[in-house]
Amino acid sequence: MKLFFATLLSLILLLPSLGSVVIYTQFKLAQDEIAQTICVQRANINNNCNGRCELQKSLKKYDDNEKRMNNTNLKEKTELVYTTAPFEFNINTATVPQKKESTFSDFCEKPKMVSFTIFHPPLV
Repeated sequence: MKLFFATLLSLILLLPSLGSVVIYTQFKLAQDEIAQTICVQRANINNNCNGRCELQKSLKKYDDNEKRMNNTNLKEKTELVYTTAPFEFNINTATVPQKKESTFSDFCEKPKMVSFTIFHPPLV
């Protein structure tokens, strides 16, 4: 049973990368019908296309759709960088540490330095 679910999940993960293979397989299964009904060059006497023009159109349409989906996903992503702020202890008056900066920030550009400390949520 575990092997079945592992195989099923693997196939589901590989399915998006097999889109062009699926389009090519569908084309090969119906190539004769496509060449006789849909092909632009079907009226020509020496037709060497055999419906491959429609295959190229389908593959181009699939690639354009995939590129459009990738571009919209990249635009929606924002970068959230967690940083730790240095704490300042005042031994004379306070028992709770005072923060200088917030513990997380939303940057529009890449961070310029790296913090090697472990992020801990603020204490209440």
